[in-house]
Amino acid sequence: MSELILHHYPTSPFAEKARLLLGFKGLSWRSVKISPVMPKPDLTALTGGYRKTPVLQIGADIYCDTALIARRLEQEKALPAFFPEGQEMIVASFAAWVDSVVFQHAVSLVFQPESVAVRFASLPPEAIKAFLADRAGLFSGGSATRLSAEQARHQWPTIMMRLEQQLQREQGDFLFGAASIADIALAHPLWFLKATPVTAPLVDAYPAVSAWFARVMGFGHGAASEMTAEEALQVARNATPTALPNEHFAEPNGFESGQQVTIAATDYGVDPVAGELLFAGSEELILRREDERGGVVHVHFPRFGFRIEAC
Repeated sequence: MSELILHHYPTSPFAEKARLLLGFKGLSWRSVKISPVMPKPDLTALTGGYRKTPVLQIGADIYCDTALIARRLEQEKALPAFFPEGQEMIVASFAAWVDSVVFQHAVSLVFQPESVAVRFASLPPEAIKAFLADRAGLFSGGSATRLSAEQARHQWPTIMMRLEQQLQREQGDFLFGAASIADIALAHPLWFLKATPVTAPLVDAYPAVSAWFARVMGFGHGAASEMTAEEALQVARNATPTALPNEHFAEPNGFESGQQVTIAATDYGVDPVAGELLFAGSEELILRREDERGGVVHVHFPRFGFRIEAC
């Protein structure tokens, strides 16, 4: 069985989500550290241009976006379940809302000037400037719009008080009963805020939220061991992509298997990935592409939040 390889960097909130996913399942994995900013030549040799963090590699199969990474890890180990039976729609929809709306608020709050000054205090001014310029590019060209810090501060108490009330009234220790993808999705933007004393009070002021957050963080990160980017590329070159899912190819806009297309996120980080469309299922899209460094790989994307265009 191929190892689970996570391409990530320590301070990425969505990478923290992926690490918690691995910890929740109690999985062992290999850790490949990537740059927080472009260019990322070792990563894009595998993804074909997709630049968001994190990316999960299993042999010659490359999984983009934590929504799809969660579904792939669910296949790896069924229990404990990210999507408890009978609650699949509730927890998946809640997680998608968090990954867009709550995360957008957290980003605006983290990158307000007072927070940036503390968060990047140890970096030289040119490094801070380069990071902020990279993030400006990341959030351009897609449907996501940057929420102003003023509006994020204005709306944040509503989000948190709703969460506080929900947790105070829950009979169990987690949202919606049993722990699920909903808990992990909500924890990572709060983790992002708790990284500095400027924004930590936005979480710490809510006692039920703080207690719940500690329980979610208690899932840990599983068992990680370091791997170099070149080693990960070698794994991809030496592997054969797994068989396509046993599901009917269904593409309502008329795209066909074998067609040359591009797939890109619609919200932000909209860099297109070109390749041969192999599969379109209810949750997943798969492209075949070839790279001189990564070999033949299958790049997997969620259907939701991504678009297909003909080359």
